[in-house]
Amino acid sequence: MSLLTLSRWQFAITVIFHMTFPAITVGISILLCVLYGMHWRTGKPVYLQMFRFWRRIFAVGFAIGVVAGIVITFEFGLDWGVFAAKTGPIMGPILGMEVVTAFFVEAGFIGILLYGDGRVRKGTMFAATVMVALGTLLSSTWIIANNSWMQTPSGFTVRNGRFEPTNWLHVIFSPSFLWSWYHMLAAVLLSSGFFVAGIGAWYLVKGRSTPFARRSVSIGLGIAAIVLPLQLFLGDHLAAHVLPAQLPKLEALEGYWSGTGSGGNTGYILFAIPDQQARDNIAQLSIPCLGSAIQKDLTCNSGVPGLDLTPAQDMPLMAPVFWGFRVMFYGALLMFGTVFYATIQRFRRKLWASRRFHQWLVWMTPVGILTILGGWVTAETGRQPWVVYGYLRTSQAVSHLARAELVFSVTGFILIYAAMLAAYIAYIVHTMRTGPERDHPGFRPGPPGPAEPGVSRPVSAGARVPDAVPAALAGGEASA
Repeated sequence: MSLLTLSRWQFAITVIFHMTFPAITVGISILLCVLYGMHWRTGKPVYLQMFRFWRRIFAVGFAIGVVAGIVITFEFGLDWGVFAAKTGPIMGPILGMEVVTAFFVEAGFIGILLYGDGRVRKGTMFAATVMVALGTLLSSTWIIANNSWMQTPSGFTVRNGRFEPTNWLHVIFSPSFLWSWYHMLAAVLLSSGFFVAGIGAWYLVKGRSTPFARRSVSIGLGIAAIVLPLQLFLGDHLAAHVLPAQLPKLEALEGYWSGTGSGGNTGYILFAIPDQQARDNIAQLSIPCLGSAIQKDLTCNSGVPGLDLTPAQDMPLMAPVFWGFRVMFYGALLMFGTVFYATIQRFRRKLWASRRFHQWLVWMTPVGILTILGGWVTAETGRQPWVVYGYLRTSQAVSHLARAELVFSVTGFILIYAAMLAAYIAYIVHTMRTGPERDHPGFRPGPPGPAEPGVSRPVSAGARVPDAVPAALAGGEASA
C-alpha cells in the first residue's frame, strides 16, 4: 500500500471505532436526563432503576469514546501534518472550542453523574446529568462544524498556502452545517433508541425485569417513531445542500458508470459489485424506473449521471460510497418497518405478547449504529480525492512518513481497537446478564455462597422486597 492509502486506513479505522461510541452515548445521555427527571417528578423506583442501569453502559462507552477522540486529534498532526499546517488557523480554534465548551463541562459534572446518586440532592443530580448531556451535544456540534467546513468550505481566504478565516460565522455555519447537525442528532437518537429497545426486548424474551424491559422498549421505540419521519426529511435536505456541490459523490452512490446508461439511468440499483479499474459493475441488480420515481418523475424519464462524467483524477472510489449509502438506507428502511409494525401492535394491544417481535428487536439492537457508520463512510469517501473539497487534495495533505512505520502503526491500531471493542461488548453482555434487578432502590443482596439450581438466595433479614421487584428476587422463581 502507498503512504497515502495507509494514512487513510489508519484515520478511517480510528474514526469508525470512535464513532461507534457517540452513536450510543450521546442519545443515552439525553435518556438519562429523562429518566432521572421522571424519577424526581414521580418518585417511581423503576425510573431510578433504569437510570442506574443505563448509566453504567453510558459511563464505559463515554470513557472509551473520549480516549479514541483524543487519538484522532493526534493523528491530525502525525499522519496529516500538511493538512494541519494549512488548515490550522480554522481547524485549531474549532477543536479548541470543543475542549473549552464540551470537555470542560463534561469533566466538571461527570463525577456527580457517576457517584452522586444518594449523596447529593436530587436537583443537583438532575442538573449534573443535564450538563453532561449538554457537553456531549456541544462536542458533536463542534465536530460537525469542523467536518461541514471541509465538505462545503466558506468564510476563508488562502494566504501563503494557508486557510485563514475572514468570517467566523460563515466558517462555523457553512452551507451544510445546520442540516448536518440536525441529521446527526436525529441519527444518534435513533441509534440509541434501538439500542435501548433491543436490550429491553432481550429481558422480555428472557421473562426478566418486566417493568424495566417494557419501559425501555416503549421509550426506545417511541423516540424512533418520532424521529424517523423527521430524519427522512433532514436527510433529503442535507443531500440537497451537499450533493449539488459534490456531483461525483452523487454519481458514486447511485452506482452507474456511463453518462447515460441503459434507459437513461432511470432505475435504482439495489446491489452492485463495482470494478473501479474497468469502470463497470461486475454484477448488479436494479429496479427499472424506481430511480426516476425517487426524483418525483413517474414518467421514467429522469435519469442520474454516471461516474464516467467525472475526470479520473477527481473520481471517488465507487464501492465504499455505494455500499456506505446502501447500509445507511437499508438500515433506515429496517428501522422504519420495525417502528411501523410496533405501532400497529401497540394499537392492537399485542405488543407485549409478541415474542417473535421481541426477538426481532434484539437483532435490531446495533442497526442504528451501523447506519451511522454507513453514513459517515458515504460522506467521507464520497468527498475524495479532496480533504477540503475543491481546495486541498488528500494526496497533498499527508505527512511524509516512512511506510514501514505506518504499517506497524495501522496493525497495532487494528489489534488494540478490536480488543477494546470486544471488551466493551463483553461488558454490555455482562451487564445484561447481571440484570437491572440490583439497580432497584429496594434490592437487598442475599448472603454469599452458591445457591442451588432453580432456587434464589433469600433477601437479608428484615428487608422488604417492593412489589416492583420481580418475583425471582422474592424467591418465587429462579433468579438470574
